[in-house]
Amino acid sequence: MEKRRLGRTGQMSSVVAFGAAGIGRVDQPTADTAIQTALDYGVNHIDVAPSYGEAELRFHDWMPKIRDQVFLGCKTNIRDAEGSWAECQRSLERLNTDRFDLYQLHSVGKLEALDEVTKKGGALETLVKARDQGLTKWLGITGHTHDAPSTHVEALRRFDFDTAK
Repeated sequence: MEKRRLGRTGQMSSVVAFGAAGIGRVDQPTADTAIQTALDYGVNHIDVAPSYGEAELRFHDWMPKIRDQVFLGCKTNIRDAEGSWAECQRSLERLNTDRFDLYQLHSVGKLEALDEVTKKGGALETLVKARDQGLTKWLGITGHTHDAPSTHVEALRRFDFDTAK
């Protein structure tokens, strides 16, 4: 499978990432088939979030076997530092891993959301803490609205994110 460099990470990610939202609402055998198929086709980038139903748990038994073969991205849509830190810890447990490769602020498409996550006590503090503690190497931001591109330009003025998508 073709690969491309992901942001500033240097990671050569498959052009098709495994967006785990689709396995968050299926049973484990169905998820296992999807995960194995993706791996068989050369997918090396997994994108998961707590908001994707049970997706993190669907990877629980897989991670010890595949962790060194995949780039694992996770994200939080909780806006405050305390709540997002608790969610980060829960995600690591549910995924059965000790680290992410990329941890992201999720669905920050509007300036109001950016203000919330970047203020004192905001979720950006969790990302920095996770990186400082070795729980992730790279930090990113995602957004899904028509305002996301301009919001991400402003986000990059405020913080040196490694990815914005």
